[in-house]
Amino acid sequence: MTYIVPAVLPSSRTELEGKLSLLGEIPNILRVQIDVVDGNVATPASWPYSAPGELSAMAERGEILPLLDRLEYEIDLMCTDAEEVAGDWLALGASRLTFHYESMIDAPQPLSRIRRRYGSDPLSTTGVFSLGLAINLNTNVSLIESCLGEVSYVQCMGIAQIGRQGEPFDARVLEKVRELGTLYPELEIQVDGGVSLEHAKSLLALGVSSLVVGSAILSASDPATAFLTFDALESPYGV
Repeated sequence: MTYIVPAVLPSSRTELEGKLSLLGEIPNILRVQIDVVDGNVATPASWPYSAPGELSAMAERGEILPLLDRLEYEIDLMCTDAEEVAGDWLALGASRLTFHYESMIDAPQPLSRIRRRYGSDPLSTTGVFSLGLAINLNTNVSLIESCLGEVSYVQCMGIAQIGRQGEPFDARVLEKVRELGTLYPELEIQVDGGVSLEHAKSLLALGVSSLVVGSAILSASDPATAFLTFDALESPYGV
């Protein structure tokens, strides 16, 4: 099946909880992506970097993300300390962690350490969580080949400037998706950034399994209707 994944880019915990409450009332939403920006990998900084120490304090207190019985959470880690904060997000109940290739040094090594430490298995659906790798438009696909044995999916960024919602879709991502699909036909590919209904149709035609949609849903006058319109799209591949 195709997943339409609403994305939240919160400036505060209050904003996060408000948007999750809204999304939790919309039928068919199964997964939400929380965008995390540290102000270094991208700008401006989002929560929890806008409230230093709050994430680790929540994890230490044993708190969990809202509506965890209803929603699955994917954390898009646009931050240089992604390996260090992974445990906190997992403690809060996240089940998918997306790391950015460009923010890591010798990417296969930290990915392997995280997978071993926390139990993710890219070849199994019984692991504690799924580990993914995001790549920017300018990153050559050949550079991530050594990482693919460590991850369950690859997220192609569909915008030139990451870390902000409402950025224009960049059609170069279509060729990147096409190339990945040709080289690795079994690879789960998702696209994040600038996805409109028309762009969604083009991406689904290329076999994309998940579409992360931010402003086209949450900035719509009726987010529920916007989501359900995306959700009604069908992949020609039956993904």
